[in-house]
Amino acid sequence: MSVKTLLVLRHAKSSWKDPYLADHDRPLNKRGKKAAPLIGELLQSQDLLPELIVSSTARRAVQTAELVAEYSGYERQIHYSRDLYAADPQAYIEVLQSLMGDYDCVMVVGHNPGLEDLIEMLTGEWERMPTAALAQVELPLESWQELSDESSGKLVNCWRPKELN
Repeated sequence: MSVKTLLVLRHAKSSWKDPYLADHDRPLNKRGKKAAPLIGELLQSQDLLPELIVSSTARRAVQTAELVAEYSGYERQIHYSRDLYAADPQAYIEVLQSLMGDYDCVMVVGHNPGLEDLIEMLTGEWERMPTAALAQVELPLESWQELSDESSGKLVNCWRPKELN
C-alpha cells in the first residue's frame, strides 16, 4: 500500500480594511504577507514540497498559494478551484478525487471551518487551524481517486506561523 501526503493550508490573514469588498475579493493584510513566506520556507526545510498545489479562488487564498509557492521553490502551475471557496470537507475530497496524475504530495489551500473538519474527518483528530496553519496528513492510498470520507489517515504534524518565529 502506498502513502499519499495531503498538505492542508489555511489561507493567511486577510484584510477587512475595505468594508465594500466582497468576501471572495479580500486580500492578505500585512501579517498575512509575512506568514505565507514562512510556510513556504518551512516546506522547503522539511523537504515537503508538494507536486501540486490546488487553491480556492478567493483572493486571500490565491495570494497565500503564490507566496508559499515562491518561498518554497515550487515551480509548477498552481491549480485554482472555485469549489474550494467556503467549502465543506466533501468538496475538498471531490476536488482531490478528480486529480489526474500520480501525485504523491498535494497541497490544498482553503478556508475554515471546512479545513478543520476535513482534517478531523480524515484523521479522527481535531486540530486548530488559525490563518496560515499547515497540517500534514498521510493517507494509505494508491491513488487520489480512492480518497473518501471513510479514509483513515494520520495527522503527522501541524505548524502555526506564531510557533515558527
